[in-house]
Amino acid sequence: MKLLLDTTVLIDVLRKRRQRREFLAEAVRAGHILVTTALNIGELYSGLLPNEESAAKALLENIESFDITSDVARLAGSLRNAWSKKGRTLTLADMVVAAAAIEHGCALATDNRKDFPMTEVRLYPLP
Repeated sequence: MKLLLDTTVLIDVLRKRRQRREFLAEAVRAGHILVTTALNIGELYSGLLPNEESAAKALLENIESFDITSDVARLAGSLRNAWSKKGRTLTLADMVVAAAAIEHGCALATDNRKDFPMTEVRLYPLP
């Protein structure tokens, strides 16, 4: 299965927190393919500390990245619109990640589970 890594997981791996490196190593041993989106990469880089750039580049070399296509963008906008009509404000950035997970058939690994309430998104259990 493809496992889409949200920014929270990428940051934890980069900063060696919450045993996320070990979690990802186990996921790969179990046959999962690690992926992320161009948006998550942008979010990761927007919060890098001065000494983290080379480690971030090394981390991302082994993770496939999905571009944000017009199909993903349309679905993201539709998801945000639908949830807004239900009285729930969700960020467009999170809806882009959700749409990418749906479009590419990925499970989503995130610590922000509350930001992805739609049933179409399969949330992967994190330790």
